[in-house]
Amino acid sequence: MAFIETTTVGRVAVVSLNDPSRRNALSLELCGELAAAFDRIEASAEVGAVVVTGAGSSFCAGADLSELGDSQREGLQAIYAGFLRVAESPLPTVAAVNGHAVGAGMNLALACDVRLAARSARFDTRFLDLGIHPGGGHTWMMRRIVGPQATAAMVLFGEAADGAEAERIGLAWRCVDDAELLDRAIALAQRAAEGPPELVATVKATIATMATVDDHRLAVETELTPQVHSINQPHFAERLARLAARVSTPKR
Repeated sequence: MAFIETTTVGRVAVVSLNDPSRRNALSLELCGELAAAFDRIEASAEVGAVVVTGAGSSFCAGADLSELGDSQREGLQAIYAGFLRVAESPLPTVAAVNGHAVGAGMNLALACDVRLAARSARFDTRFLDLGIHPGGGHTWMMRRIVGPQATAAMVLFGEAADGAEAERIGLAWRCVDDAELLDRAIALAQRAAEGPPELVATVKATIATMATVDDHRLAVETELTPQVHSINQPHFAERLARLAARVSTPKR
């Protein structure tokens, strides 16, 4: 049985966690297959963006802690390797959260650039309920995405968020009807996938870099070199010419 299924729609790869009987829990085997899937996807010139989702009614129920083995530290790191591989991808990534995203499963959603949530989605950190400290960079990702108060409410005080609440607090970009989730996620990813691959990867890297920039002038300088580089690429001239042609064409 394959624990990861990959399909392609246009230039978008759809990566599905495929262990619905265990609510797509992050086993060592599943995490290994997830990392391998991203290796294959990134090696393909035909893919420009990725949607990550879960088979069945759950997105991901968290880590399978029964597989940690004798070395708990190494076991945890092996589980982290799955969603860290997603976080480190140069491709734009969209999490289509179709149900419960719990603990490390929430980390997988947080590792993506954008999250779309079904109305039936449920984001639940649940670490304290289990008597375990958050891991995998959970508090760091949460604080960067939703700020300190929402992070404390969810991680420390045990609040969970459905799709609508996730959108309200900025944890999800949009909350959509369950039946529309995957199509909406693919359509969103396709916009990024249609961009020049080198440029898209550079823009994604710049957004990440800006987390450490706290001065406007430094931000301008940080963007200036890649912007000048992009102006001198063929794709800029081609797209500018197409835009000019559309603008100059008289409407009938």
